[in-house]
Amino acid sequence: MTRLFQNHLFQNKLFQNKTVRRSLTTALLFLVTLSLASQWASPSVFASDDEGIPAYNAGPPAKGTKLPPLLTKADLWGANAQNAYQTHAYELAAKIPTVLHQQPCYCYCDRMGHNSLHSCFEGTHGAECSTCLKELYYSYQQHQKGRSAAQIRAGIIKGEWKQIDLASAATIN
Repeated sequence: MTRLFQNHLFQNKLFQNKTVRRSLTTALLFLVTLSLASQWASPSVFASDDEGIPAYNAGPPAKGTKLPPLLTKADLWGANAQNAYQTHAYELAAKIPTVLHQQPCYCYCDRMGHNSLHSCFEGTHGAECSTCLKELYYSYQQHQKGRSAAQIRAGIIKGEWKQIDLASAATIN
């Protein structure tokens, strides 16, 4: 600021009041801090409900490629096996591994390294996450109806998996 402008501001009676000066200084510091902090904020802080489609594989694994093993019902214990729908999900997952390999997971676990819904059931994450469980049961039901992995994926993207009731899911076969 030019010297003349500074003198004019501080000669103004409004700016001679210490409370007003402190309030304006605090407001200015807040705005500067906010604008600088927004550069490093997580994009999800400002994201809408539509965060995009999570990671999935567009097709089955290449011939001769083995998928990582899924956990079995016997591998689950404690909090991961409290409900029948948790352990039953792993039994069903073992029946449709290539279908799961081609599905996104809307708990966005791809942010922690998963590349499809299959990844969720390679460990205990699938038993701990209602999104993964619902998507698994949805995928299994649709597969039983003869739907392709791509058709199942389209339904998952539309959010049809949200209609699955986990309380009754253990009866799905």
